[in-house]
Amino acid sequence: MPTELQSRERSSAGRRAGDDGIAVRRVSLTYPPSDPRRGAGVHALAEVSLHAAAGELIAVVGPSGCGKSTLLELICGLRTPDAGSIECAPAVLMPQRDLLLPWLNALDNAALALRIAGRSRAQARDSARLLFAELGLEGFQDARPHELSGGMRQRVAFMRTLLAGKPLLCLDEPFGALDAITRSEMQQWLAATLAREPRTVVLVTHDVEEAVLLADRVTVLSQRPGRVIAELDIPIARPRARTDPEVLALRERALGALGMGERR
Repeated sequence: MPTELQSRERSSAGRRAGDDGIAVRRVSLTYPPSDPRRGAGVHALAEVSLHAAAGELIAVVGPSGCGKSTLLELICGLRTPDAGSIECAPAVLMPQRDLLLPWLNALDNAALALRIAGRSRAQARDSARLLFAELGLEGFQDARPHELSGGMRQRVAFMRTLLAGKPLLCLDEPFGALDAITRSEMQQWLAATLAREPRTVVLVTHDVEEAVLLADRVTVLSQRPGRVIAELDIPIARPRARTDPEVLALRERALGALGMGERR
């Protein structure tokens, strides 16, 4: 009989995404073998279901290689599942690496999504410039990527993601390469930014504490093939403190579920 930490059959399978939400229903994916003579491919995901209403932030945690990034690629339409369905608003993916173009300044890097969408350079720059003060980068519009700190680079990359204009953001370990202090600052910054610029968000992270601090719901995946083994609601008002007993308790529950999934 399933424990409290194990997943029950997700009710998300029967929910609709809504205009700006997401509903992933029993999605599976196997990568074909690089050499057909070597047999079966890699079974990445197995019947994964999750849901988010418009404006919710869902965090996905799990062991390395369990298909978290693959799930984001499926949501963004970069891959097609072998089975199951995904109903969601138009989505944009922000990968772990900021992928800023070294020959462009911060302003033009942030405006890149608008340029790709067909806006003129002047129009794109005007739209991007409005966000620099709001997102704490006033005065750094002309800086090249190598002149920015890691946290600043991630802010520019996130600004570029916002300016893509999609209601659904898929964030793949956005702070994974940052030091602990900068990571903590960026977590607070992201929470404040999303309060001002609401979006539906699917956040992949290996940091369970980060998931509990930021998310409305935490989905825990097992080892590959990734299956949903727990889904924890986070009924705590924001902003959340790391030392809050409720935060600590939910962190331990998520870690317990994660540990259980790694032993499978």
